[in-house]
Amino acid sequence: MMRRVLGVNTWVWASPLTDDTLKKLAVKIANMGFRAIELPVENPGDWDPHLARDLLAELGLRPYIVGAMAPGRNLVAAPASDIVGTQNYLAHCITVAGILGAPVVAGPFTAATGRTWRMSEADRADAYQQLRSSLTPVVNRAERAGVTLAIEPLNRYETSLINTVEQALDALGPLLGTGLGLMLDTYHLNIEEKDVSAAVELAGGHIAHVQVSGTDRGAVGDDHFAWPAFLDALDAAGYRGPLNLESFTGDNDAIATATSIWRPLASSQDALARRTLDYLTRLQNEREAAA
Repeated sequence: MMRRVLGVNTWVWASPLTDDTLKKLAVKIANMGFRAIELPVENPGDWDPHLARDLLAELGLRPYIVGAMAPGRNLVAAPASDIVGTQNYLAHCITVAGILGAPVVAGPFTAATGRTWRMSEADRADAYQQLRSSLTPVVNRAERAGVTLAIEPLNRYETSLINTVEQALDALGPLLGTGLGLMLDTYHLNIEEKDVSAAVELAGGHIAHVQVSGTDRGAVGDDHFAWPAFLDALDAAGYRGPLNLESFTGDNDAIATATSIWRPLASSQDALARRTLDYLTRLQNEREAAA
C-alpha cells in the first residue's frame, strides 16, 4: 500500500506562469498542504528556474516540469524547422528540470495539441517511426541529464497520434527506459480506455508520472471515476511518484479555449484544489487503515 505525495499544476490558477505569479502561487500551494508542484514551461524565459529552485526548496515543494505543445510544436508530419524547433524546446525543458532537480518533464510530446488527421495503418506506422527518430536525441539528452521524459496519451479530440496506453507502447517501445516513460492523465484515460485498471497494468513499469483530475476536469472525488481501483492499479504497477492535479483556469482566454473550459468547474479555483487534496488525503488514509 503506497502513500503518494500530492501535488498541483499552477495552470489551475494562471497561464502563463511568471516569476511574480509563482511567488504567490507556491506559497498558496504549500499552505494548502500540497507537497509537489508542476511548473509549466509554455515559452522559454517566462520564469527563472534558478529563482524557482530556491523558492520551492524553501517551501518544501517537489518540482515537476510540464511542457505545452503549442501550434508549431511538432515531431511528426511537419516541416524540418518545426521538428528542430520542438527538439530545442524539449531540450530547454530538460535543462530547466536539471536546474530545479525535477526528475520528470511531462507532456504530450508528439504533435501540436488539437492537431488531428486521419491515418491508415501504414500511415500510422510511418508516423510512429518518425516520432521515434525525432525523439531519439531528446531522450538521449534526458538520460544524460538524469531526467525522464514522460509522454502523455491524449484523448481523440486533442490528437490522432497516441490516444491509449497500447498505442503509446507501440509508438515508443524501443525508446522506453530511464530517459523515456509514460505520463498517465486520468481525464484522458477516462475517455479513451475501455478498462482503466487494465491500461495501468499494461503501462506497468513504464509509468513515469501521473496527473489527476475529475472526469469533467474539476475536483477529484466530485466525479464518477473509480479512484480506489485506480490507486490499487498504480500500486500493482509499482508506481511510486506523485499524484498531481492538472486542471485549468477559465480566466485566460487562450488556455480556456485550448482546454475547452467553458464553465466554472468549482466554486473557485482554490476550492477545486482543496477538494482534490482533501479527497485524495482521505482516500489514502482509508486505504492505509484498511491494510
